[in-house]
Amino acid sequence: MASSYFLLLTAVLALVSWQATASDPGPLQDFCVADNSSGVLVNGFVCKDPKDVKVEDFFLAAKLDMPRDTKTNKVESNVTLINVMRIPGLNTLGISLARIDYAPLGENPPHTHPRATEILTVLEGTLYVGFVTSNPENKFLSKELKEGDVFVFPQGLIHFQFNPNPYKPAVALAALSSQNPGAITIANAVFGSKPMISDDVLAKAFQVEKNTVDWLQAQFWADNHN
Repeated sequence: MASSYFLLLTAVLALVSWQATASDPGPLQDFCVADNSSGVLVNGFVCKDPKDVKVEDFFLAAKLDMPRDTKTNKVESNVTLINVMRIPGLNTLGISLARIDYAPLGENPPHTHPRATEILTVLEGTLYVGFVTSNPENKFLSKELKEGDVFVFPQGLIHFQFNPNPYKPAVALAALSSQNPGAITIANAVFGSKPMISDDVLAKAFQVEKNTVDWLQAQFWADNHN
């Protein structure tokens, strides 16, 4: 009986340990401001010497109160990401922020964040949002959000946001559980890779003719991040 309890305790501790390492590593000091001048390669960034840290390392005049241009790409949205590359003080703190602007009928197209869960708050307008669960179910969960509503996109799952209003723009603010969440826009990655994925591969994967794949690969897959 004692050995059974020991095995159960070991399994629980292993599960807790795995969950603790499923996101950015926790800091072991007050801060670890990124030293962007260092040539040392680590998972994240090398710490700046604490005596050289300045208040500006934790600050950015991001002007997130100002509307962004949503007409520079075909999806008509603009993602302004504030991550460790823009605020060095975010290094090791496991968090970042984004303002997302949507033109009328604009969308943030299906994408994933390989390193972060996202929690999104609608500040202006309405949004139709959703995500798809992993294989084999591929269950689609969606919701229309109004101002003040909050929605969560689990880490790594394909998700999107769409402004269904043909007359009014929308704005959202998103927090992400990584200093550098990353983004993989599905259409860009599949049809706009460099070099291109073989049309034989994609035609079989999507069960379409190769000329359809060739047409999709010929499109200009613009990035809506800045």
